Amino acid sequence: MIFIKKANILQILLLLLVLSSCKQKNSSDKETSEKAKNDTILQIKQGPELTSAYIASKSKSIEHFYNKNWPNKTANGGFLVAKNGQIIFEKYEGLANYKEKSEMTSTTPLHVASVSKIITATVVLKLISENKLELDQKVNTILKEFPYPDVTVRTLLNHRTGLRNYAYFTEKKGIWDRHKILTNQDILTIMATKGIDLEFRTDSRFSYCNTNYAMLALIIEKVTGLTYKDAMTKMVFKPLGMTNTFVFEYEKDKLTATPSYKRNFAKVNLDYLDAVYGDKNIYSTPRDLLKFDMGRNSSAFLDSKLLKEANVPYSNEYKGTKNYGLGIRMINWPTGKNFYFHNGWWHGNTAAFITLPDESVTIISLSNKYDKKVYKVKNLAALFGDYPFKLSDDEKEE
Repeated sequence: MIFIKKANILQILLLLLVLSSCKQKNSSDKETSEKAKNDTILQIKQGPELTSAYIASKSKSIEHFYNKNWPNKTANGGFLVAKNGQIIFEKYEGLANYKEKSEMTSTTPLHVASVSKIITATVVLKLISENKLELDQKVNTILKEFPYPDVTVRTLLNHRTGLRNYAYFTEKKGIWDRHKILTNQDILTIMATKGIDLEFRTDSRFSYCNTNYAMLALIIEKVTGLTYKDAMTKMVFKPLGMTNTFVFEYEKDKLTATPSYKRNFAKVNLDYLDAVYGDKNIYSTPRDLLKFDMGRNSSAFLDSKLLKEANVPYSNEYKGTKNYGLGIRMINWPTGKNFYFHNGWWHGNTAAFITLPDESVTIISLSNKYDKKVYKVKNLAALFGDYPFKLSDDEKEE
């Protein structure tokens, strides 16, 4: 009897071991499956394959434009033009790091400055599509400290809040010690405790303001429970295969991120505003921004109804063609033709992001040496559609 009891005990122990092993395996399989799901790169459908004749014709015109604006290799950054997700022309010239004499390449991440806003806005729109956020939700229902009761997520996105620019009100005496690095949370706390009033009544007019997007970054963190960096990585960078894109973290990246320069290659030093994100502080490449543009314009990544709403001009108090949507600048001509873009400038970094959804064209130009010619790449839109931009004779298609 004793032997039988021992055998029974051994059998029970063996059974428990097997069940525990199966449970661990199932849990491990679930975790592996979840990780694989999060790491999956979305397959964004491209348009029809371009013919070699089409590519040759367009690339010749683009090269003329490039050489005229940056003769004798005077560019310092990356430049790309693509249609249907296929690169027609790209160029990488200059130095990523002047001191080290390291060359600019297609994988060199550059600070895209305010082009970061369109990426921040896209994550907000994705959270709305997942019913984790509402477009017309009051900000003070999300960020409890937020002191302006009429400001909504929508008015943050379209710059109609009336908030003041944090770069200006933190300069005032007694508001902030500029020897200390400013954070997004610091901006919110200052507005809540230092009597920073609105510049104008919310939703009465447009005023481009970086504070709006610093607050949107905090909203992303509150809603997702992730840091802004992790949320961007999980929701945009990984799904779209943007392998050379990251959010700048001041303490971690200040010595290793690609520096920026004045026109004479004098390095621009970081300052107390360089830890704020959402409005800026994404580093990327032209190729990665092409992936982002393809994703943003694909219903597989972003709800098409929300994209349509993002491309609506929201500030119509005065007649004009220039306007702003939800994270995107635009020009709306009386002909019905629309041009969508976002420029950026921070320290010595300049950036231009142009998306032409009607023609499935993407134009990207980035530089880490201050260069206003970066913004002229908008003229290349005239090669692809009925856009009233001027190209000189040697820049036109032959």
